[in-house]
Amino acid sequence: MTSTSEKTALKSVSAIFKDEKKMQEVVERVIDRGIPKDHISIIGRNFHAETRISGFVTKQDVILDGLATGAIFGSLFGSLLALLTGVGVLFIPFLGTVVAAGPLGAALLGAAGGALYGSLGAGIGAALIAMGMPEDKAAIYETRLKAGEFLLVAEVPQEQADEVVSLLESAGAEEVAITDMKIPRQPKGELADNEQISPEIRANLSDDAQKTFVDTYNRSFREANGKDNALTKAWDRVKQVFDRDEKGTYSRSKVRS
Repeated sequence: MTSTSEKTALKSVSAIFKDEKKMQEVVERVIDRGIPKDHISIIGRNFHAETRISGFVTKQDVILDGLATGAIFGSLFGSLLALLTGVGVLFIPFLGTVVAAGPLGAALLGAAGGALYGSLGAGIGAALIAMGMPEDKAAIYETRLKAGEFLLVAEVPQEQADEVVSLLESAGAEEVAITDMKIPRQPKGELADNEQISPEIRANLSDDAQKTFVDTYNRSFREANGKDNALTKAWDRVKQVFDRDEKGTYSRSKVRS
């Protein structure tokens, strides 16, 4: 079933929070207003959750791949980060190590690997601008993130944007804005090429593994007419054909007897 947010035009509502607890309360309230979890992203440097992560891990990864993903985490599912669809640790030039959750985290991971935006090398502000954030607002957000504060971005139906802005402002958010920023995602249908693989998935696959993923995904999508089953089958096929290397990337072809 197609959600309301997928049928209507989306706007990005962004804001800065100084306090992690207040941000968690706001995220819960935004979700209660019907905004899907996978439309909410947060970035920050000083999260208090006892979380140790390498790379980017989605809940889908945990289900499909068990806990043997190479990403070790402690109290992830009891924290603010557990509210969202994925969590990763990224090193961003001029900003340092940050925790990023949600679709923006996945997109930045792709940028960090050079797959989406070479502009990330110029800092988080440049990456936000590349996605459609106004330059002045992106510069402010980069400065506030450097200061240890938190950025929240919620992609919401246009008709709910003002409501979400009011909700954020009532909770003490600062630098609240409504923009046309678009966070890249994997397409809803078949994949045209490797570049359309969701960034957090692509970052874990070698070029050969990406080709295997795309071929299996598209074949399974046509047969099952659905994304979730296709994703499972594509992951299963990758794990049948490849082993992880020392960096946790599926790149080593399995030796067949």
